[in-house]
Amino acid sequence: MHSYQVLIIGSGFGGQCAAVNLLKAGISDFRLLERRDFFGGTWCQNTYPGAAVDVPSPLYSLSFASWRWTQMFAEQAELQQYTQYVVDHFQLRDKVELQANVERVEWDQDARQWQVFTRDKGIFRGQFLINASGPLSQPVVPPFKGLQRFAGKSFHSNAWDHNYDYRNRRVAIVGSGASAAQIIPALAPQVAQLHVFQRSAHWVLPRADRRFGRFQRWLLGIKPAYTLLRWLIYWQFETRVIAFKYSTSALRLVQGQALRHLKRQVPDAELRRKLTPDFTIGCKRVILSSTLYPALSRSNVTLHGRDQGIAALDERGIQTLDGQHIDLDLIVWATGYDATDGVIAYPVLGKHGARLSDAWAQYPRAYLGTSLPDFPNLFIVTGPNTGIGHTSALFIIESQMNYILDCIRTLKDQGLRSIEVRREAEQAYTQMIHQEMARTVWQSGGCHSWYQSKSGHVIAMFPGFSFSYHQLTRRLKPADHILS
Repeated sequence: MHSYQVLIIGSGFGGQCAAVNLLKAGISDFRLLERRDFFGGTWCQNTYPGAAVDVPSPLYSLSFASWRWTQMFAEQAELQQYTQYVVDHFQLRDKVELQANVERVEWDQDARQWQVFTRDKGIFRGQFLINASGPLSQPVVPPFKGLQRFAGKSFHSNAWDHNYDYRNRRVAIVGSGASAAQIIPALAPQVAQLHVFQRSAHWVLPRADRRFGRFQRWLLGIKPAYTLLRWLIYWQFETRVIAFKYSTSALRLVQGQALRHLKRQVPDAELRRKLTPDFTIGCKRVILSSTLYPALSRSNVTLHGRDQGIAALDERGIQTLDGQHIDLDLIVWATGYDATDGVIAYPVLGKHGARLSDAWAQYPRAYLGTSLPDFPNLFIVTGPNTGIGHTSALFIIESQMNYILDCIRTLKDQGLRSIEVRREAEQAYTQMIHQEMARTVWQSGGCHSWYQSKSGHVIAMFPGFSFSYHQLTRRLKPADHILS
């Protein structure tokens, strides 16, 4: 049995941000539980060819840990370096328990503690539990007929096998979202054949990437210059919410830009038709790429639309809905994650045996996307409706920390043991979220996306400006909580 004041599940940016904020608050009695055998989260796990961030690097960084980025949109290797810098600079390595795969968590009402049961590392106990496992941590592979029959190589983009040499092989990429849009240009020049299976087209805008020169990198090492650049990028990106929520004319303007990008880069009319979405731009995640369309236009690349999709797999490859058989050496599943209904993969039992799965049976919900009634001292980093479609997710994570640390400090100052959001406060917040969501393109743009749960509610996104969310999390509202 291992006891700590705070337990943090996950060691990605969410877990690191929680750990550093605890240290800054004078709390060192905590432990990060990481299911893998390495520390670092998304940018240490996702190592597929072409992996890079789609938010400008100076903004996609923690406010308390600046970095001399080499380019505007950092690639995976540099993001991994940055992650390790944060870990080492704040001396977090000694705070992590690797291969601590959480199987379930239970609230002990008598002790006012959470019990975390792991597969191989025993039981951990903590007064506070911060779940920072992240919404993009549970890979999904659709249950296609004959899935296990394929005799070639296959893996999810989340678990790329770098020991497999794909050069001059026959390869299929299943999926056409953000990961696929980065993998396709990286693989296309090197493989014999590339078959891309697209369920639906995505809107694509040019990626305004650039490498920073020596003087610019020197400037990034000066804190005021770094902060100024972050805020300039932040406010530029924040204006995108106007299009997503308030202005259909702004959306039409951006959609026109995307159509011109498509026409410039894809000369073939039939391929352009396949690549033209049938929903409003912004309804699904907008892809930033200046290399995807040229890759799809190559002679060794074939794009299969919905009517040419996968009927079944067999030993040799894929049978398509229109009767083709495609022989393959490798299948890459770029099919995304269970980012809404499956945002927490393990069972969670709260007060009086309350189950999180029951609380979320209709759809996932949480006060400030962070806490729930019947689950005292539990905080969910990047929980329901905390995703952001126009700026850095790290800004939201840092905003959540204001609320989480305020809860912990309040209990400490008042000599109390537990804090729990009132049911009526959570209900009022959730009602507000979905009323506002109805005004956004994510709900009304005519698509079905991973932003939505099975219920049809948009769960992944916050329906407004990120500074509005920051304001909501700045100060704890004691009247919205039960303290004991």
